[in-house]
Amino acid sequence: MAILKVARLGHPVLRQVAEPVPADAIPSPETQRLIDDMIETMREYSGAGLAATQVHRLVQIAVIEVLKDPRYPDAPEIPLTVLINPIVTPLTEQTEDGWEGCLSIPDMRGIVPRWTAVRLEARDREGQPIDLKAADFFARVIQHESDHLNGLVYVDRMRDLRTLTHLAEWNRYWLGATEQND
Repeated sequence: MAILKVARLGHPVLRQVAEPVPADAIPSPETQRLIDDMIETMREYSGAGLAATQVHRLVQIAVIEVLKDPRYPDAPEIPLTVLINPIVTPLTEQTEDGWEGCLSIPDMRGIVPRWTAVRLEARDREGQPIDLKAADFFARVIQHESDHLNGLVYVDRMRDLRTLTHLAEWNRYWLGATEQND
């Protein structure tokens, strides 16, 4: 396994649409190695998820995992989930604003509206179908990673760029304000 180089905002690969993974390519050693490397890379950088486009691969693969993540200390745990060729459908018109960060936009946060519940259809790393309903934080992460596979980053979804802030200032000015308003 290897730690892969993560593309940063401005690299053209982040604005490209990933290609579906053919079913017969899912069990291949190359695909399985990419999945393993993506998992290791996500964990190395304490990400909640990572899309293949972020590591310069234009294939529809994303990995998600949140287990005591220091970047998201209050987030509910999400077991390791591998998504191949995900299709995300909103289950509600209700959206919720929430803070997001991204390994491709290091040390930044911004408020992004996301659907509060989605249906996820995909394949897992064995090629088996996934069909589940996700809500709240899990739904947010699914939408974030799916956006990457479609050439979007979270700043594209922000309604107000005035909330875009460096992590240090977020911790100093925004985090405390958010907690005081709860």
